Amino acid sequence: MAISRESKEKAVAQLSTDLGRIKLAVMTDYRGLSVPEIEELRGILRDEGISYRVTKNTLLRLATQSTPALKNIDQTAFTGPMALALGFDDEVAAARVIFQYAKKHDALEIVGGITADGVLLSAAEVKALATLPTREQLLGQVVGTIAAPLTGFVGVMSGNVRSIINVLNALSEAKA
Repeated sequence: MAISRESKEKAVAQLSTDLGRIKLAVMTDYRGLSVPEIEELRGILRDEGISYRVTKNTLLRLATQSTPALKNIDQTAFTGPMALALGFDDEVAAARVIFQYAKKHDALEIVGGITADGVLLSAAEVKALATLPTREQLLGQVVGTIAAPLTGFVGVMSGNVRSIINVLNALSEAKA
């Protein structure tokens, strides 16, 4: 059944609004996934604050043209059946979740990605993003890097105090 022009315009407007506030959109080929698998993926993505929707390529082209940051995207990238995972809060969360799910389900294929600045990413670049450490892991590494020299300094300083105490203990034992 054909979709009416009015509903297409609403879909383009909604997609354009969503594309305007994304951090990263991951384009996937969902063919081969069963309906329960797609619903499972949607649930996992929803828990992370990510929207997942099947999109017609013509509507996606219109939505990117009406989104100022995405006007210069190469429209030829939108081919074949496609679903978008739209991440609004974290730059790499959508890529990470889709990548992890695709490792378990071979039918899900990462086609590419779109950044908030309108940069079109290849599938390999999206996979590289997905393997980056999380924000919390990076913060932990920074704190560890900053704390390491301080820990060493404290160890050296306590070593001098420990040496003086050992000398004093040896003197007291020698006199006793």
